[in-house]
Amino acid sequence: MATAKKEAREFSTYKGRPLVRCKDEIYYGNMEEPYVIRMQIKSKKEVSGIEIADKITVQLMATDPYLSPRKQLIKSSEKKGMFLAIDIADIWLERALANKI
Repeated sequence: MATAKKEAREFSTYKGRPLVRCKDEIYYGNMEEPYVIRMQIKSKKEVSGIEIADKITVQLMATDPYLSPRKQLIKSSEKKGMFLAIDIADIWLERALANKI
């Protein structure tokens, strides 16, 4: 009889942290840590027949479930392009987890 083991799901990572996408929302960071980044794709454009993200809202959020949604939001910014968005997201998350907010 085969043992029923729950297989751990593998996520894409960026600089060692999980990067999870669901439609137009991207979460960067580990939900078990005090902070995580949420990126929302606000608009897209077509380049050489490929649809890419154009405007992205980047938000540093606290993962404490007891905080109100308004207090969970620490920082927010809108960036043009995924490169700039993930760059600032990594900086914010690194500083927040090092308690340098």
